Amino acid sequence: MDILFLIHIIALLFSFFVIGAVLGAVFSEIFRHKIVVVVRRLLLNKSDSNPILKPGTNVWAAEAVMNPAAAFFDGRTHLIYRAIGSDGVSRLGYASSADGIVFDKQLPYPAFVATRLHRSHMHNIERRYSLTLYPSGGSWGGCEDPRMVMIDGRVYVTINIFDGWNFIRVAFISIAEDDFLAEQFDKWEGPHLISPPGQIHKNWVLFPEKIGGRFAILHSITPNVEIAFLDDIENVGITEPFVESWVGARDCLPARDDSWDSFVRGAGPPPIRTDRGWLLFYHAIDNRDPGRYKLGAMLLDLADPTKVLYRAAAPVISPDEYYENDGKPGIVYACGAVVRTSTELGTGDKKLFVYYGGADKVVCVATSPLNHFLDALVEGSQASLTAVPAQIV
Repeated sequence: MDILFLIHIIALLFSFFVIGAVLGAVFSEIFRHKIVVVVRRLLLNKSDSNPILKPGTNVWAAEAVMNPAAAFFDGRTHLIYRAIGSDGVSRLGYASSADGIVFDKQLPYPAFVATRLHRSHMHNIERRYSLTLYPSGGSWGGCEDPRMVMIDGRVYVTINIFDGWNFIRVAFISIAEDDFLAEQFDKWEGPHLISPPGQIHKNWVLFPEKIGGRFAILHSITPNVEIAFLDDIENVGITEPFVESWVGARDCLPARDDSWDSFVRGAGPPPIRTDRGWLLFYHAIDNRDPGRYKLGAMLLDLADPTKVLYRAAAPVISPDEYYENDGKPGIVYACGAVVRTSTELGTGDKKLFVYYGGADKVVCVATSPLNHFLDALVEGSQASLTAVPAQIV
């Protein structure tokens, strides 16, 4: 009798053990899956077609094609991208696409060239004696890292004018929408310099619409979000003062030590208006993972865009693919983003397209349904998810 009782007890305990193990595995998988869905929804999906643009046979774009500005109008996605030639000079190229992925139109000549660089005669001399030294993203000078918006029927492109570290200025060029669509790029006006001389600034972007009837220039996101509001940007530096921004060493700023974006670099594409706020992508580095540029996202208040409503708890793009490391390793650098509506997509959702440079060499794109991305951005900003990151993914 005692032996049978003992056998029953052992059998019962074994049954509880098996059932507990099964239920534990099931609930663990359910919990794990739930977290993965939350984290993955925030990530942008890199296109299988990447890289979508590469350096070509044209001398002016032989070294690199990267960091594209983007805008969607007249039924197509338009890119103004940075190209580096075999002479080490950066110029702007143009391409367009019907679906936002395959760019079936790409001009064989530059869309814009910065001229009268004050030390351009030095480029060939310096290049002769230091072939592997590239001081600014791979080039000796020119116009770099465009961001594009259309306001009141006119296309505005902010750029960096670089001609050595003693001459780097933020500027913009502009052109009428009709001339842009007709590819009459000899009609650009500018460049108009908007940052002060003797200072180093980058990553300034225009909001895609006037705010309070004035142009809005986002010129800093660290240590605070700073925006300049201007009635007339064409006369900045002429009858209007230059835009004053925070000046100092970025590595001396207070660090977000407990976050992936402990070293914030600056804004990416121009802000995108959504019903949740201004969607802003930005570049940052994790001090625990140095040497790798990653892309973050935040939502700014529509009424007061200096106020950050939500910030992603993890990067939305990280340089993990070969095309983001074959060149300058560990670089993703976004300058353009567009939203394409259901009419163009043939689906019930708006879709977000983010265009970025990979490894300072090629142009890439990543996408996500807009509403899913915004939902995840709001959810993912909560502290409860900060301990989950991509290790699970």
